[in-house]
Amino acid sequence: MRIHIIRLISIQFWKQSLQNKAVIFLLMILSLLFVFAAYTGWQDYKTQEDTRVKHQVDVRKQWEGKPDKHPHRMAHYGYLIFRARYPLSFFDYGLERYMGNSVFLEAHKQNTVNFSEAGFSSGMLRFGEVSTAMILQTLIPLFIFFLGFSCISAERENNTLKVLISQGVRWKELLAGKILGLLCLVGLVFVPVMILLVVMWFSLTDFKSTVDEFLRLFWIGGAYLIYFFIVCSVCVMVSAVSKTSRSSLVKLIGLWLLFIVIIPRTAQAFGAYLHPAPSKIDFDTNVENELVKTGDSHNPNDIYYQRIKDSLLHAYQVKTVEELPFNYSGYIMAEGEKISSGIYNRHWQKQLDIYEEQNSINRSLAFVNPFQAVKDLSAALTGSDFNSYINYQEQVEGYRYQLAQLMNKLQMENISNKKQQGNDKPYTISSDHWKELPDFQYRFIDQTTLFQNEMVSVISLLVWALGLLFVLHFMSKTIKIN
Repeated sequence: MRIHIIRLISIQFWKQSLQNKAVIFLLMILSLLFVFAAYTGWQDYKTQEDTRVKHQVDVRKQWEGKPDKHPHRMAHYGYLIFRARYPLSFFDYGLERYMGNSVFLEAHKQNTVNFSEAGFSSGMLRFGEVSTAMILQTLIPLFIFFLGFSCISAERENNTLKVLISQGVRWKELLAGKILGLLCLVGLVFVPVMILLVVMWFSLTDFKSTVDEFLRLFWIGGAYLIYFFIVCSVCVMVSAVSKTSRSSLVKLIGLWLLFIVIIPRTAQAFGAYLHPAPSKIDFDTNVENELVKTGDSHNPNDIYYQRIKDSLLHAYQVKTVEELPFNYSGYIMAEGEKISSGIYNRHWQKQLDIYEEQNSINRSLAFVNPFQAVKDLSAALTGSDFNSYINYQEQVEGYRYQLAQLMNKLQMENISNKKQQGNDKPYTISSDHWKELPDFQYRFIDQTTLFQNEMVSVISLLVWALGLLFVLHFMSKTIKIN
């Protein structure tokens, strides 16, 4: 192919498009939408993050400011954790509004992440929110289709296509020039959006951004460029095989509805139908029923824990628990925490397996639908996808278990085994021990794990791009002028 011919065709297409006042108007509307979406996302992230930090500091002060207490009382007093958002989540909300913002941690019980934005919003949220990623994923393809639906079909209708071909322009050069011209027009919007994204990202992190965030931003830009190339290629191909611009436009709008609306919605409903998940009530009931069978660690005469008591007395060669070198109740509480956590985690893993089967329907359709691929990859890179939410819950559960077992350890080491009499002062330990609980530090999914989770999406985008190059090469040899 001759590069200068491709460049001439793309420049000509560029000039013709910009002479159309409707195109200028659409560019202005899209620019305003991007500014609005970027600002509202930036403001929302900043407000929520400032609120989270403030309340998390207050929770820590309240925890450390508690007076001398029995450690098991502190375990039930509990701790409150607020979910941190990834800095780039202002770009793509993903599941952010449905994830919940805080979770209460206490001994022997795993609570859900509560107070999601969706829970406090009206039903309008089901129609989606105006985020930068949403505009790039759904509205930019429409913009491309509007620009390119007649890029070749109009040449055929005006009989200028025969002139171009007769003058020595090859089909490959014509197709490549039109695709390049479309990509350049999209770049008028996409490049400023990426610059705006970088500026807002720097402002949110006080210019202390990490290498991980920079790389994620780079992958986001690359993923959307591939996505736009796919959309532009499909648009030019449809226009090339259509005899009229009207039929080309109808086909492209039909493809947009199929890929953006019908397939994603159908896949979600189909996944839930094939792999139904238990409700929260059923889940909690199943966990509770199994917990009942394992005994009650708060009951010193429980049959199950009686066996543990007998084994301890035999191991330490003593007759009563008062003679043990540690607090017996604290030991039993620690054992009970291990058992209850194991039961919960086992049931939770079964629930996750069902969710994974549901999501696999959507994920597998990424090979059919590039919109699904870029949507999943974008949410993952901004830390607002399902895997990020599950990763957060797992880390919170680990921290809750650490809190409970720390209090049990303090009870074993600092509380006497002797039974209290009626007038005895309640057993307590110094409040200085509360500082031994470390702050919760949420660790976002590393990029290696992220790409392992989204390998299907990455491969799908690459397969689509390479496949379309092959199809374009094949079309250039078989396509007809009339």
